[in-house]
Amino acid sequence: MGRVGVLLLNLGGPEQLEDVRPFLFNLFADPEIIRLPVPWLQKPLAWLISNSRAKQSQQNYSQIGGGSPLRRITEQQATALQQSLEAAGQPADIYIGMRYWYPFTEEAIARIKRDRIEELVVLPLYPQYSISTSGSSFRLLQKLWKEDPSLESIRYTVIPSWYARPGYVKAMAELIAQELDQLPDPSKGHVFFSAHGVPVSYVEENGDPYQREIEHCVDLIMQALGRSNQHTLAYQSRVGPVEWLQPYTEDAIEELAEQGVNDLVVVPISFVSEHIETLQEIDMEYREIAEEAGIETFRRVPALNTHPGFIDDMAKMVMESLESPRRLFSDVVEPDKQVKIYPQERSAWGLTPVAEVWNGRLAMVGFLALMVELISGHGPLHLVGLL
Repeated sequence: MGRVGVLLLNLGGPEQLEDVRPFLFNLFADPEIIRLPVPWLQKPLAWLISNSRAKQSQQNYSQIGGGSPLRRITEQQATALQQSLEAAGQPADIYIGMRYWYPFTEEAIARIKRDRIEELVVLPLYPQYSISTSGSSFRLLQKLWKEDPSLESIRYTVIPSWYARPGYVKAMAELIAQELDQLPDPSKGHVFFSAHGVPVSYVEENGDPYQREIEHCVDLIMQALGRSNQHTLAYQSRVGPVEWLQPYTEDAIEELAEQGVNDLVVVPISFVSEHIETLQEIDMEYREIAEEAGIETFRRVPALNTHPGFIDDMAKMVMESLESPRRLFSDVVEPDKQVKIYPQERSAWGLTPVAEVWNGRLAMVGFLALMVELISGHGPLHLVGLL
């Protein structure tokens, strides 16, 4: 076997307050985050959203120290993974490729080329596959491979999702048990799984397996926990006017309070690192909602970060992947043609069963275009004197 590399994929995050606006632009300029029927509207819409949300987002990041710890924690995970691989007799160079902030995936690929890596394992730090997370990064890698023929010399294996890994499941169950055992009566603690949400259309129209994998993951963790505690799965972090997976985290917390639940143990199920959605959204926003609703005890299970069992299982996953046959990015982005790629097929814009949905989305796009013109002061309505 030649020189081995592992590419860890993650979202990225602003490291200081002045990074927030450009980070948000990069995020919302990705068509896998917000899908539009007119591609040229992507960047104007990203500009509008990043400018309108920047101030609030900066305030949120200020509450957790002025920036995201995601890069620092991912680097710690990379170091721990490298050490675990070396201890198992498999030396490897570890690279970090962030999708929307430094170090960008393109930078990681440039380093991989420079270091003459021959065997590469592509490992997203998202346990469950979604079009908008792993899928977006895989699509970028597919594009980079097409544009640079020299990359074809690298033999690579892509790991699409790994939520059912025994080490991951066991580590999550251990962390939950530790929090439950801090309660006066551990048996009465309600285990509340909060996952990052995605639009319903991703699942119903585009075949995204994310919801199915999240639900299966929760089942596996509860089985490994081996306790009789009641549990709930909800979804957080929705953006925009379209329908996202439900129940929403804030609504589910209030409903549990109405049902008489007093002790809540919150599990960030789709995150393996602490970041804005655990440290601010869960720890601050949802905690406040829970307290106002009457929840007496609110405990949050920490993210895995560098949990030894999790890291060692990742190392095993890498070694197992090196023994598997080569897997193309296109096979993962569009497995069995069930997950539709972007841009969608032409028929999606015609008189299909989802035409009514798209009429609503087109109306939303028209409204957003109007807002862009109002804010920028430029556009067709200004040219004809209507604004």
